[in-house]
Amino acid sequence: MDLMELFLISLGAAVVVYYGVKLLLFTRMLFPNLWFPLSKTFFTSMGEWAVVTGASEGIGRSYAFALAEQGMSVVIMSRTKATLDQVAKEIGDKTGQRVKVMVTDFTQENVFSEIEGQLKDLNIGILVNNVGMLPSFIPSKFLDFAELDQTTIVFCFFLHRGKGVILNISSGVAFIPFPMYTLYAASKVFVERFSQGLQAEYKDKEIIIQAVSPFGVSTRMAAYQKSNLVTLSPEDFVKSSLQYIRAGDKTPGSIYHIVLGWLLQTIPLKVLHAESMQHGLKDYVKRRAAERL
Repeated sequence: MDLMELFLISLGAAVVVYYGVKLLLFTRMLFPNLWFPLSKTFFTSMGEWAVVTGASEGIGRSYAFALAEQGMSVVIMSRTKATLDQVAKEIGDKTGQRVKVMVTDFTQENVFSEIEGQLKDLNIGILVNNVGMLPSFIPSKFLDFAELDQTTIVFCFFLHRGKGVILNISSGVAFIPFPMYTLYAASKVFVERFSQGLQAEYKDKEIIIQAVSPFGVSTRMAAYQKSNLVTLSPEDFVKSSLQYIRAGDKTPGSIYHIVLGWLLQTIPLKVLHAESMQHGLKDYVKRRAAERL
């Protein structure tokens, strides 16, 4: 066996081992309860209260219900009191847990001092940071947004207890540069990187900080598209995502979205960013939105 043959055999073996390890790591995502088990008291051991922002509907509402079902009291935040009161009543009736309603507008300058005053005496263990704003459901180029200066992303962390869980809701559009949703996608990349950086800084303090990056979830932001394997209902998505809390500092939250993210990253950006693809996306979303009217 000459040197070249030995080199090629070694290279082939290294490639097989590399992709074998990647395959093994991927198969863990098929069985989150086996690989990332949570004790029955995991959530309540973090603290008595869970805080969920953007909790009046969609993903935030489902997280509030799911955490209450785990035995936690919940603080729900949003801008509309009537909707929050209804959600609070439904959670209380279904789970028997305490619910604190906070009418909060994260676009106001003094919002954080008000939040701190209302939360300072609570034993908070989990924060679901679900607040976000999509400037336009219909895909648009960056400079076409009419209210660009009003787009804000707000973060509120409570890192004083030395333990806890912070779930920052990102999006699958952060997997690649995503034209036509440029501002939204870029803000979600920030959520991911911010979460990952904080997790690296605070992991020695037993604080879990995770970016949750779903693709399709049937919410108002997605025009309540019909649920299927890719577009999950908020309830199904939240139930799935909570199984991946110990799966790392970033997770798409469901096996279907994990596979979708992997597939999306295998497509050359020249194809995804082609002008015809952008126009096709815009026409598709407009058509789907019209069907929901």
